[in-house]
Amino acid sequence: MSYYADTTHRETLVYATYYAPHGRIRLYDVARELSEKFLSPTDLLIGIIGAEGSGKSTLIKGLFPGLELTNDDDGINVQPTPLYHFSPEDPFSGHTFHIDVRYELAFHQIYKIVEAVNNAISHHRRVIVEHFDLLYGALGYNAQVIFGIGEEIIVARPTVFGPFPKSIKSIVHRTIKFRRMAHSAEDLTYHILKKQYHYVLASGHSDVKQGFVLTFAHKPDIDLAELERKVLDVIAQDVAITAVGEDRISIGVDAMPCTGTRTHVKSSGMIENYRLLKDFKFDPITKEYYLVGLVGKKQVVGYENMIDTSHLV
Repeated sequence: MSYYADTTHRETLVYATYYAPHGRIRLYDVARELSEKFLSPTDLLIGIIGAEGSGKSTLIKGLFPGLELTNDDDGINVQPTPLYHFSPEDPFSGHTFHIDVRYELAFHQIYKIVEAVNNAISHHRRVIVEHFDLLYGALGYNAQVIFGIGEEIIVARPTVFGPFPKSIKSIVHRTIKFRRMAHSAEDLTYHILKKQYHYVLASGHSDVKQGFVLTFAHKPDIDLAELERKVLDVIAQDVAITAVGEDRISIGVDAMPCTGTRTHVKSSGMIENYRLLKDFKFDPITKEYYLVGLVGKKQVVGYENMIDTSHLV
């Protein structure tokens, strides 16, 4: 059963990947760009896949500004799920619905969720399905667009060969640990820069695979090997990293601002293989200096296995 509109003009998109920024505002900006590039008014079924604390809700809010989510990141119901009450005869019924399958399964059997999704789509309403991987098997057909968020954001427009929710879930769940480690390492590095070196504010933050970038308008007079040792010392102490209010975290006893409080490791000792590049990278166009930090060890995550063409061999 499928209610897909004609999207042949997009059939060449297999998948695209973008860095998943560590902070909320940066993630909003990327989501807005993804919405402009990859979403069409004819897309009715949108799948969202990612682990808890990966930023799914923030991604959805950036993709669909103004959309009221039925369940927030802390598992607290914000409002009754309107999707179950949709009626095409109701002139005041909404056009776009959100549903968190993982949450709904605590209260509804899977077939009820499938009925509600099919009812809305059959009447040309859009449904954004969080934890789409939990619904796919019972639903029997794929989403028109899938967004997976881990270390990177995967955007896919599936065909009969995939990508399928299971393979996207495998990748984003495997890589989210690098984003958490990198985010905690970024905040810890900047905290030491501010506290011990009196660099009040880097002119910007950016991302690099399994790492982070702090941007400076002028080259800091800092011994990067020494800075690395100081960060490694805090990592060795294995101090707790916790949210301490809206947009604030604590690293040990020190509190600092953070707009992505849930995307962190639980303690500094969980940051693996932290290291800094030992020279600042200079961008001759922007005239900025980049401090680059890396975490973890390189691993193959399996992007090449998302499309199933085995039966064509």
